[in-house]
Amino acid sequence: MIPELEIIKPFSLEEAVDFLNDHPAEARIIAGGTDIIPGLMQGSKRFTGIKYLVDLQQIDELKEIIADSENITIGALLTFSQMINNDSLKNNFPLLVKSASTVGSVQIRNRATVAGNFINNAPCADSVPPLLVYNAKIKLLGVNGNYEMPLSDFLIKPYFTRLKTGEIVTQIILPKPKKEFIGDFYKLGRRRGVAISRITLAALIQIEDNKLGEIRLASGAVSPIGMRFFDLEQKYSGSVISDKLLKNISSDLGKEILKVTGLRWSSEYKVPVTQQAMYLLLERICSAHKQVK
Repeated sequence: MIPELEIIKPFSLEEAVDFLNDHPAEARIIAGGTDIIPGLMQGSKRFTGIKYLVDLQQIDELKEIIADSENITIGALLTFSQMINNDSLKNNFPLLVKSASTVGSVQIRNRATVAGNFINNAPCADSVPPLLVYNAKIKLLGVNGNYEMPLSDFLIKPYFTRLKTGEIVTQIILPKPKKEFIGDFYKLGRRRGVAISRITLAALIQIEDNKLGEIRLASGAVSPIGMRFFDLEQKYSGSVISDKLLKNISSDLGKEILKVTGLRWSSEYKVPVTQQAMYLLLERICSAHKQVK
């Protein structure tokens, strides 16, 4: 049962920030509500003591998509369905759009927001691995004004981020990748639809003269939070592409995940499945590169 709460509907970001700072322990933002409402119904300790839900839907600037020559900036209230149907995002960030299409059901995608997905920071947040390989930055607003932060720095541990009391994530800034980059996204769930992810992977690779240029790899669900593998990327950048190379990258990825998670009951199947999934992902990317040359 949901406790009795008061809904606050600010009409500006400044009004929202002021209210959040006046009620630091009692107010929470609600965007799509697909995480906080079930949490309240289940009596989650994460949401105890809440008296006010600050509904941001009246603030239109949080729903904007702004494109320029270098970036596409999306408002924090953009839903997954809106993302799927946006041509600029489909053309420039296909991995992100592909991941969005795997989130929950149509009804959930119509409500759930991209920002809410990574602010909640569940290990299974589908949008996080693609956002990480696209070097996403986020824009935040607090009492001291606006500032930006890489998403990779914002995420701390499951269900914890660097979002401070009284702050709002207002925008997600996505640098447009160069045309030479090709990528793909993979998700494994226990069923084909409306599935919580067990493994998610994203890879974005720049290929030149049969060599790996810049390589970006990220995982989710199989790791405690969505994470990039910067050391692994640096290790294999510049390598000549071969089947053995793809297998080595995939093998090392599994080892890196095991270092982070430690040995668990699920490691026996998750690690080899993750390694094979990454190998197939890389193989598809390299095959796609040959077709577009």
